[in-house]
Amino acid sequence: MPSQKDQPKKPTEIKKEAPAEGAAAPAGERPKSALDEVMSQAERAYAAYMDAERQVAKAYHENEMQVAKAYKRAEAQAHRAYEATVAQALKDREQAMAKAAKAREDLVHRAEEAYRVAIEAATNACDAAIAEAGKGRDENVDKAWKIRDETIEQAWQIYSKIAR
Repeated sequence: MPSQKDQPKKPTEIKKEAPAEGAAAPAGERPKSALDEVMSQAERAYAAYMDAERQVAKAYHENEMQVAKAYKRAEAQAHRAYEATVAQALKDREQAMAKAAKAREDLVHRAEEAYRVAIEAATNACDAAIAEAGKGRDENVDKAWKIRDETIEQAWQIYSKIAR
């Protein structure tokens, strides 16, 4: 758009020319010459140009506003998409952590159960071994007493035969 300086100056005063010969000017009106008609057309053309220039500026301004609105909509949409993605990622993380915690809890429970079973089995094996050892000891003690009793009995029998 041309600056104020570059625009042609609007004529503020129309030069008056002498009326053409043989033309009578009505009273109170000045006679129109070809130059007056051209100047009038030029003024109308300049006014139309200025109006068109204002309309172009208005159209550019409206376009700028529409582009700004479209940018704001796109920006808001991108922000909403970001927020939705972040919310979903946080939700997925929470679910994964809950699943991992449950798996850990299950594994700890199974390990504790296996430990309890192993302790119980070891205790039972120990008790069985102690009982077996006790039984073997008792049998051996019984045999030893039996042998002792038999040995003493034999010694008394020998002694009784000698002492008679």
